[in-house]
Amino acid sequence: MISLRSVSKSYTTRPKCSEALGAHETAQAVSDVTLDIATGETIALVGTSGSGKTTLLKMINRLIEPTSGSVLLDGVDVRTIEPSVLRRGMGFVLQNFGLFPHYTVEQNLAVVPTLMQWTSERTRTRAHELLTKLHMQPEEFLHRYPKELSGGQQQRVALCRALMSDPPILLMDEPFGALDPITRHDVRLEFKHLEEWRTKTIVLVTHDIEEAFMLADRVVLLDKGVVHQIGTPAQLLHTPATEFVQRFLAVAPGARAYVEARA
Repeated sequence: MISLRSVSKSYTTRPKCSEALGAHETAQAVSDVTLDIATGETIALVGTSGSGKTTLLKMINRLIEPTSGSVLLDGVDVRTIEPSVLRRGMGFVLQNFGLFPHYTVEQNLAVVPTLMQWTSERTRTRAHELLTKLHMQPEEFLHRYPKELSGGQQQRVALCRALMSDPPILLMDEPFGALDPITRHDVRLEFKHLEEWRTKTIVLVTHDIEEAFMLADRVVLLDKGVVHQIGTPAQLLHTPATEFVQRFLAVAPGARAYVEARA
């Protein structure tokens, strides 16, 4: 289980008009978030741009440290875990794919297994397994470089890399945001039907409420660093907690279709 306890993150800024006076202001990126994510659950962090979604995600694997509060992993404060050790137990998928451009697909997939001192045979077997699951023939793609792949293929490789060591937790930061609508739809459907999707604890950042309703067990809806509601898609749709939740859902009529399809 991942537990966030009164987590906040603030940044100190200095307004341009007051630079000479040395004045400072505090910007609150995330404010007093408490959340429990069950083992095997998929949670979507949704909200407007600048709402704190990515900040909240990155505090789980210590890419960003909270100003106050704590993040617990199975009851253990993540601040007591060496960052490199913590992150090896969490796959991380980025919007812009995050592949090393000078590495082949095979070399990209081998990054974490190499750190974990896997044998080359074990690494290659796992790479073949994952690429095949995502409809990429290993013999065709392992020796290609990222620039030789389409956007959808690069994202599939990025997911394979995050899953290579079979981590129990998967963190995904706008993983489909750089794809065109058709490719986005196809790739996220493939992800959803992976066995790994159903067995891992997943935290997904997206600004697309329809995508969140399609993929997540529960949704956390944020605005300006504040959580407005945590609940299932049906709970957000039928019993919105605030006016902001109502307005956010009103501009995504397709979200209702996903809720009705899951009913």
